[in-house]
Amino acid sequence: MSEPMTTTVDVNGHPCRVWTKGKGPKLGFLAGLGGLPRWLPFLDRLAESRTVVAPSLPGYPGATGHTELDTHLDWVLAVRQIVEKAGLAGADLVGASVGGAFAAEMAAIFPGHVGKLALIAPFGLFDDKEPAADPWAQRKDVLPGLLCADPANWTDLVAAPEGANSVEWPIEMTRASEAAARAFWPLGNTRLEKRLGLIAAPTLILWGDRDAILPPSYAGKFAQGINKRINKGLNGPTRVETVPNAGHLAYLDQPDAVARAVLAHFA
Repeated sequence: MSEPMTTTVDVNGHPCRVWTKGKGPKLGFLAGLGGLPRWLPFLDRLAESRTVVAPSLPGYPGATGHTELDTHLDWVLAVRQIVEKAGLAGADLVGASVGGAFAAEMAAIFPGHVGKLALIAPFGLFDDKEPAADPWAQRKDVLPGLLCADPANWTDLVAAPEGANSVEWPIEMTRASEAAARAFWPLGNTRLEKRLGLIAAPTLILWGDRDAILPPSYAGKFAQGINKRINKGLNGPTRVETVPNAGHLAYLDQPDAVARAVLAHFA
């Protein structure tokens, strides 16, 4: 894989890395747990026909500033800054896991900032009858199997990239986990259900059939919430697709299948 172009935007006085690669209309990607320690095969598939712009969220690899964000509103406004400064306002947007929750917030609160929307197992909801797993309460050896159908895919994601300081890298990944926890602990519940009905963007929801963090049934809850605005329930314009043999971070387990579904939705 060729390397993406790297730029930096300022958010609340802190740098956030932005990776860009590809050709065609812009497509934004907000990554899930773990962020983007490295460029991914999934993003290369998207970049074959779209200009992929992948900003790092505060505290994730490539960015700082998460300690400035004390409330959910702080986070939402920071993500809005990132979307605007990365040149993504009005572009199609893909969000996964924690990034999926923020992508949904952008589409609900700032509808002019999002063209079409694709959500991959987003955080934001909680059902006490089908509780989500708490990724911040897991042993290190258990977490890979919760996040990916093939645990090796998570291990590969968070391994130190070439050129990284071997001493500092574990600290950077701990900081990424802390940033996610500041935004979504406990259990990823941000009461997003109250805002889903504001989303007007054509939306695709993708869920790995082996997601061990958020039950796949949550896909239907998201679809119902978004389609509520037109009283269409599960039969509204928001579509749900299941990704076979994929866990919570389906784009790591099945990059080709997830990229095909996303590009078909954005066509």
